[in-house]
Amino acid sequence: MSGSRRRRAPPTEPEYRPGQLLDWTDSSHFDHSGPRPCRYCGGPTQLRDSKRSPAHKTCAEAALARQAAEAADAYQNGHHL
Repeated sequence: MSGSRRRRAPPTEPEYRPGQLLDWTDSSHFDHSGPRPCRYCGGPTQLRDSKRSPAHKTCAEAALARQAAEAADAYQNGHHL
């Protein structure tokens, strides 16, 4: 086995449309105890992410899109995250 690896082509731009990335239809994403500040924008929300942190769905999707863009940029530039 050789020590060199074949690099894959970078991923194409995803067709991201706000509101379609995460599925929060499950009732576990709603907290009946009242609104708390969103971890991303600070606005009040009764929604909770998968780790039960307060977050608007659109804010969480925007954060995931930013992380994906940063990872793609690091991959294209040969940097490790």
